[in-house]
Amino acid sequence: MRKIMADNNQALMAFIANVKPTQILWALQDKESEDWVVVDSLYYEQTEVMPLWSSAELALPHCTEEWQDYVPAAISVADWLEFWVEDLLADNIVVGVNWLGQDNDLEIDLSEFTEALAGIETL
Repeated sequence: MRKIMADNNQALMAFIANVKPTQILWALQDKESEDWVVVDSLYYEQTEVMPLWSSAELALPHCTEEWQDYVPAAISVADWLEFWVEDLLADNIVVGVNWLGQDNDLEIDLSEFTEALAGIETL
Protein backbone atom coordinates (compact mmCIF):
# COMPACT_ATOMS: atom_id res chain seq x y z
CA MET A 1 0.00 0.00 0.00
CA ARG A 2 2.82 2.40 0.85
CA LYS A 3 4.44 1.90 -2.60
CA ILE A 4 1.13 2.68 -4.32
CA MET A 5 0.81 5.90 -2.32
CA ALA A 6 4.40 6.87 -3.20
CA ASP A 7 3.77 6.11 -6.89
CA ASN A 8 0.57 8.16 -6.81
CA ASN A 9 2.33 11.08 -5.16
CA GLN A 10 5.17 10.87 -7.69
CA ALA A 11 2.71 10.83 -10.61
CA LEU A 12 0.83 13.82 -9.19
CA MET A 13 4.03 15.78 -8.61
CA ALA A 14 5.21 15.05 -12.18
CA PHE A 15 1.85 16.24 -13.52
CA ILE A 16 2.03 19.43 -11.43
CA ALA A 17 5.62 20.08 -12.57
CA ASN A 18 4.53 19.80 -16.21
CA VAL A 19 1.56 22.14 -15.71
CA LYS A 20 3.47 24.80 -13.75
CA PRO A 21 5.20 26.54 -16.72
CA THR A 22 2.06 26.69 -18.89
CA GLN A 23 -0.59 27.09 -16.15
CA ILE A 24 -2.86 24.97 -18.39
CA LEU A 25 -4.65 21.66 -17.79
CA TRP A 26 -6.13 19.70 -20.67
CA ALA A 27 -9.42 17.82 -20.76
CA LEU A 28 -11.53 16.44 -23.59
CA GLN A 29 -14.53 18.47 -24.73
CA ASP A 30 -17.18 17.60 -27.31
CA LYS A 31 -16.89 19.93 -30.30
CA GLU A 32 -20.65 20.46 -30.61
CA SER A 33 -22.27 19.96 -27.21
CA GLU A 34 -19.27 21.31 -25.26
CA ASP A 35 -19.71 18.44 -22.78
CA TRP A 36 -16.60 17.21 -21.00
CA VAL A 37 -15.41 13.62 -20.75
CA VAL A 38 -16.06 11.92 -17.43
CA VAL A 39 -15.88 8.17 -16.86
CA ASP A 40 -16.90 5.79 -14.11
CA SER A 41 -14.30 5.38 -11.40
CA LEU A 42 -12.50 2.05 -11.22
CA TYR A 43 -11.93 2.47 -7.49
CA TYR A 44 -14.86 4.37 -5.97
CA GLU A 45 -18.52 3.42 -6.15
CA GLN A 46 -20.94 5.99 -7.53
CA THR A 47 -18.07 8.28 -8.46
CA GLU A 48 -16.99 9.64 -11.79
CA VAL A 49 -13.50 10.62 -12.89
CA MET A 50 -12.59 13.61 -15.01
CA PRO A 51 -9.47 12.68 -16.98
CA LEU A 52 -6.93 15.50 -17.20
CA TRP A 53 -3.63 15.77 -19.01
CA SER A 54 -0.65 18.07 -18.60
CA SER A 55 -0.44 18.71 -22.36
CA ALA A 56 -2.64 18.66 -25.45
CA GLU A 57 -0.25 16.11 -26.98
CA LEU A 58 -1.00 13.63 -24.18
CA ALA A 59 -4.76 14.21 -24.47
CA LEU A 60 -5.05 14.00 -28.26
CA PRO A 61 -4.54 10.21 -28.66
CA HIS A 62 -7.72 9.66 -26.61
CA CYS A 63 -9.92 11.42 -29.20
CA THR A 64 -10.90 8.15 -30.87
CA GLU A 65 -13.76 5.66 -30.83
CA GLU A 66 -16.32 6.79 -28.24
CA TRP A 67 -14.49 10.13 -27.87
CA GLN A 68 -13.93 10.79 -31.59
CA ASP A 69 -16.09 13.93 -31.43
CA TYR A 70 -13.98 15.36 -28.62
CA VAL A 71 -10.92 17.59 -28.79
CA PRO A 72 -8.31 18.56 -26.20
CA ALA A 73 -9.50 21.74 -24.50
CA ALA A 74 -7.39 24.01 -22.31
CA ILE A 75 -8.42 24.93 -18.77
CA SER A 76 -6.25 27.50 -17.04
CA VAL A 77 -5.17 26.79 -13.48
CA ALA A 78 -6.84 30.07 -12.43
CA ASP A 79 -10.15 29.03 -14.03
CA TRP A 80 -9.91 25.57 -12.48
CA LEU A 81 -9.49 27.04 -9.01
CA GLU A 82 -12.12 29.75 -9.47
CA PHE A 83 -14.87 28.00 -11.42
CA TRP A 84 -14.42 24.23 -11.63
CA VAL A 85 -13.74 22.95 -8.14
CA GLU A 86 -17.08 23.80 -6.57
CA ASP A 87 -19.11 22.16 -9.35
CA LEU A 88 -16.93 19.04 -9.43
CA LEU A 89 -17.16 18.69 -5.65
CA ALA A 90 -20.95 18.92 -5.86
CA ASP A 91 -20.95 16.18 -8.50
CA ASN A 92 -18.59 13.92 -6.48
CA ILE A 93 -15.96 13.88 -9.24
CA VAL A 94 -12.36 12.78 -8.76
CA VAL A 95 -9.50 13.60 -11.12
CA GLY A 96 -7.64 11.21 -13.40
CA VAL A 97 -4.07 12.43 -13.86
CA ASN A 98 -2.47 11.98 -17.31
CA TRP A 99 -5.13 9.37 -18.01
CA LEU A 100 -4.21 6.40 -20.15
CA GLY A 101 -7.52 4.54 -20.05
CA GLN A 102 -6.01 1.55 -18.27
CA ASP A 103 -6.83 -0.40 -15.14
CA ASN A 104 -4.09 1.27 -13.11
CA ASP A 105 -4.86 4.89 -13.96
CA LEU A 106 -4.32 7.31 -11.11
CA GLU A 107 -7.49 8.72 -9.58
CA ILE A 108 -6.94 11.54 -7.10
CA ASP A 109 -9.34 13.12 -4.67
CA LEU A 110 -10.39 16.53 -5.95
CA SER A 111 -9.28 18.38 -2.81
CA GLU A 112 -5.81 16.77 -2.88
CA PHE A 113 -5.40 17.57 -6.58
CA THR A 114 -6.63 21.15 -6.19
CA GLU A 115 -4.37 21.77 -3.20
CA ALA A 116 -1.34 20.67 -5.24
CA LEU A 117 -2.49 22.81 -8.16
CA ALA A 118 -3.04 25.88 -5.97
CA GLY A 119 0.60 25.65 -4.93
CA ILE A 120 1.77 26.42 -8.48
CA GLU A 121 -0.75 29.09 -9.50
CA THR A 122 0.92 32.26 -10.71
CA LEU A 123 -1.03 35.44 -10.20
